[in-house]
Amino acid sequence: MAILIDKNTRVIVSGITGNQGLFHTKQMIEYGTNVVGGVTPGKGGEWAEGKPVFDTVAKAKEATDANCACIFVPPRFAADSILECIEAEVELVICITEGIPVQDMMKVRAVLDRSPNTRLIGANCPGLLTPGQSKVGIMPGFIGKPGNIGVVSKSGTLTYEAVFALSERGMGQTSCVGIGGDPVNGTNFIDVLRMFEADPDTEKVVLIGEIGGTDEQKAADFIRDHMTKPVVAFIAGQRAPEGKTMGHAGAIIEGGVGTAAEKMEKFESVGVKVAAYPEQIPDLL
Repeated sequence: MAILIDKNTRVIVSGITGNQGLFHTKQMIEYGTNVVGGVTPGKGGEWAEGKPVFDTVAKAKEATDANCACIFVPPRFAADSILECIEAEVELVICITEGIPVQDMMKVRAVLDRSPNTRLIGANCPGLLTPGQSKVGIMPGFIGKPGNIGVVSKSGTLTYEAVFALSERGMGQTSCVGIGGDPVNGTNFIDVLRMFEADPDTEKVVLIGEIGGTDEQKAADFIRDHMTKPVVAFIAGQRAPEGKTMGHAGAIIEGGVGTAAEKMEKFESVGVKVAAYPEQIPDLL
């Protein structure tokens, strides 16, 4: 059993006619993802990778009965694209776009909090992979293998590294979720941990965090109070200097808060084993 996406998920791609949108749409289709259409304002009626293109998300949803949208839209338009999906009541929105202004995402978050119908993954995330069934976003599908381990991560590249390390050891995954590392996002660690805890096919969980903020500490408290399944963690940025943003906009240590050591100590205090490097994760599991 997968969380969030499976072989029946019907996906539309916002920005499908752009270079990135077109490239990754092709990759998703080749993997087996059920892409049913795309959205590019002004290009309605055209076709891309054999899929119909619509002018608006509302028209695309009405015509295709899509329940998931993947966004490859430039940063200055991406927030409006997310809002359009929320207004159309698309159930799952996955925003890949990096560099969306924080104030734009704050507006999105305010609308999202009032919407009972839409879940947002991202922005600035690699998307989702349910091995053998569907991938939505930019995760390479070949790294995954069906199994019983759930993976949730802020980092894109480290997700790939950890998932590949698991698969190489014969340890497959139920779903791999990249939540992104921006300061304001849609879905957090606790949201995904709760889903993995409820999923009968997920028996163990890997959590990949990074420096900055307190999301990992909150996740540790949730694991202590609500998780019955074993969790292994890895924290990126262990040698990052204070005050310097590392990769993601949210990956910054300020005033000594949000350090890797602080997060690692917190996880260990609640019984979560912490890997020193991604390749150690299978051993700890």
